[in-house]
Amino acid sequence: MSLAENGRVVVITGASSGIGRATAYAFAERGDHLVLAARRAERLEELARECEGMGVHALAVPTDTTDEDQVRHLAGQALEHFGRIDVWFNNAGVGVFGRFEDIPPEAWRRVIETNLFGYVHGARAAMPVFRRQGHGVLIQNASIVGRIAKPDSTAYATSKFAVRGLSEALRQEVLDQPGIQICTILPSVIDTPFFQHAANYSHRRVRAAPPVYTPEKVAQAVLRLVDNPRAETPIGGFAWFGTLMKRLAPAPVATRLTGRALHAGFLAREASPDTDGALFTPMVDEARVRGGWRHGPNNGGVPLAAFGLLAAVLILRRMSR
Repeated sequence: MSLAENGRVVVITGASSGIGRATAYAFAERGDHLVLAARRAERLEELARECEGMGVHALAVPTDTTDEDQVRHLAGQALEHFGRIDVWFNNAGVGVFGRFEDIPPEAWRRVIETNLFGYVHGARAAMPVFRRQGHGVLIQNASIVGRIAKPDSTAYATSKFAVRGLSEALRQEVLDQPGIQICTILPSVIDTPFFQHAANYSHRRVRAAPPVYTPEKVAQAVLRLVDNPRAETPIGGFAWFGTLMKRLAPAPVATRLTGRALHAGFLAREASPDTDGALFTPMVDEARVRGGWRHGPNNGGVPLAAFGLLAAVLILRRMSR
């Protein structure tokens, strides 16, 4: 029996904190019904109660997206309670920092299992439903790292490049059903608990590199995509700059700029012990939407202006050839 007479039915993975939680609030505010997935059951139940208090139906389904059976169960619960799925947001993700040779193989594998195969499992659960319905929007969180990469995070960058490829291949497969849309978002650095939860084998403290944007900015972009789907959407000024740089800058220049800037930006000078973060076990903390990274220079401004100036120089160089 369907509970969703009005409003869309939206499945969100990685909903317990950060971008996923901010997006759940945003959908609830406009009257859409929610199926919330993450590993932390208590945090999901809390979020579901909050969304119910906003006047929508919300279902919490504890899910480890690396397990395809659990993801199938997630989709089944959505259909059992609401009768359809209008939007599926593949968002659950984990990260690991450290030089390529320092990241243990089991950490590498877990990042790929979560960030890539978790999305594969989500798509495999959602796409047959969309096919039967004749409509649906699959949104995949690939990160701007899926376009420009970054050092000290090879597993994460590899997974996000792969997500962009998965999305493009799926777009080609649904050309026969224009009611089905595949969208990929490419957020800049976002103020979430991601950096506190990331595994770290860099021997240095991990931080969010400025400029840092709000998770609510990503949530609003996701809502816009549901109404006006597009293939890829950079989010935040840095993501737009990174996209422009990849198109216009000579490859060696882009590689050097990204490699130097992001190595210095994400790793502080202070030493840090090795940790597997939330790779295998969810973190026990009070973090919900924000990670506390937007303060001082992390609000953008000067760093973004500098990147903009460089972009202008590169464009002028290209035009003068």
